[in-house]
Amino acid sequence: MENETVDMDILQLEGLKVTLESSIPAFILILLIYIFIMVSNLGLVILIAMESSLHEPMYLLFCNMSINDAFGATAIIPRVLSDVFTPISERYIHYYECFIQAFCAHFHAATSHTVLIVMAFDRYVAICNPLRYATIMTNRMVVKLSVGAWGAAFLLIAILLSLNVRLSRCRRTVSSPFCDNASLFKLSCENVLINHIYGLGTAVAMMALSLSSVMLTYLRIAMVCLSSKNKTLNGKALQTCATHLAVYIILFLSGTIIVILHRFQSLSDHRKLASILLHVVPPALNAVIYGLQIKAVREKIIIIFTRKK
Repeated sequence: MENETVDMDILQLEGLKVTLESSIPAFILILLIYIFIMVSNLGLVILIAMESSLHEPMYLLFCNMSINDAFGATAIIPRVLSDVFTPISERYIHYYECFIQAFCAHFHAATSHTVLIVMAFDRYVAICNPLRYATIMTNRMVVKLSVGAWGAAFLLIAILLSLNVRLSRCRRTVSSPFCDNASLFKLSCENVLINHIYGLGTAVAMMALSLSSVMLTYLRIAMVCLSSKNKTLNGKALQTCATHLAVYIILFLSGTIIVILHRFQSLSDHRKLASILLHVVPPALNAVIYGLQIKAVREKIIIIFTRKK
């Protein structure tokens, strides 16, 4: 009986399906993407931390997104890389490691939405109430909003994953490229209706809340810009908002595709690919979009490289 219990704690992880011929190119490509994600996001955080002129609420909130993207990529990509050269039949992971990876993956996705909601609020105050911006968006307020964004995501995902603890396991195969909530409760032969309802409800509610918050905020910003006659300020406002919206659209589409594909078992291979892209594409693009589109950040990057030359 003890041996069976121990065996059920060791899961077989499907991982990324690659042929022997494509394993080396796949490994190199994923590794380069991971290095790019870490260098670009952590580089942006270091740049903002070192440059006192960038110690403003908007840029400090950027740090939340970059740190979260680096965290999300680290939770997924190293394990995928380690399994590329390992046959599928020999890819094993302990249950507690699978649980931690699932928590980190969902926590990254949820935090991305909550941080973008906070960033939308920051832009709303800056554009629609500029005279009070300095008094509203103080350093203390930025800390409160950041803690609230991370704390709300942590609480939601902690409840989501804790629902799996009560379930017994009758299967050992995780048919996903990495561990997530669905792959965990699918290991059980018990009734998992509560897990389905809470998991889907949380995902839909999070995306609906972030979508409605961002859309309402930017509709209000658009109205203010249209009624204003200052073309210079409107141009700067629209550029900043367009950057934020581009990041949000990438995240929203990535999450929506996964939720839809989860409903169709025949598209399981497409869902597995989409689930990896959620933790690769937004982290790879976010720092680039912010770094190149925000003039103050772009100027600091140019100055640094000019000094080196």
